[in-house]
Amino acid sequence: MNFDIGYMIEIIPELLKYIPITLYMAIVSMIIAIIVGGILAVILVNRVPVILQLAKVYISFFRGTPALVQLLLIYFGLPQLIPTFNSIGAETAAIIAFSLNTSAYLAEIFRAGLVSVDEGQTEAAATVGMTYGQTLRGIVLPQAVRNAIPATGNTFIGLLKNTSLAFTIGVTELLAQGKLIASATLNFFEAYLAVGLIYWALTALYSRLQTWYEKKINLPYER
Repeated sequence: MNFDIGYMIEIIPELLKYIPITLYMAIVSMIIAIIVGGILAVILVNRVPVILQLAKVYISFFRGTPALVQLLLIYFGLPQLIPTFNSIGAETAAIIAFSLNTSAYLAEIFRAGLVSVDEGQTEAAATVGMTYGQTLRGIVLPQAVRNAIPATGNTFIGLLKNTSLAFTIGVTELLAQGKLIASATLNFFEAYLAVGLIYWALTALYSRLQTWYEKKINLPYER
């Protein structure tokens, strides 16, 4: 067995330099996905004619095809159909792909969160003269968000790991740099293990933050 732990520790500082780009892609993609997923969830719950069918097709496609295929379609395929997309950089294409993919999963998570709220509460709100928008903001969303946080957090962890796919279209992020180091030194195990440990640390840190936040928002319900 030829495992050089000293070399692995030595290259970790170099790999850490690429955490910002990984987090940037994950966070921006998640923000966009939350917005799109929220809109889709409202469409699903209210069963808006025509738009409902389009939303279902969108969700089915992005949940039913690999994220890598979607990434390649957007970066290499769309410019073939729409020349304007030739000017889009690899990083932007990756964010678009990850946003669309994640929003499809979040749409179902948010839908489940919305329908988990007792209908009697919305009916009671209507009887006292509250509009749908007021009911949604003041009664439904606070409870739906609380119910959806665990699954949403898991989705973000999956998104964070999926950003490693961006190296396939030329984005130099954490995995891409690990691959470059491994190819230059031929210490593949050490390089990829270092990358894996960094991803593990990031997900573990996020999981702790999520646990803390869940406990915080659950306090009013525990009293």
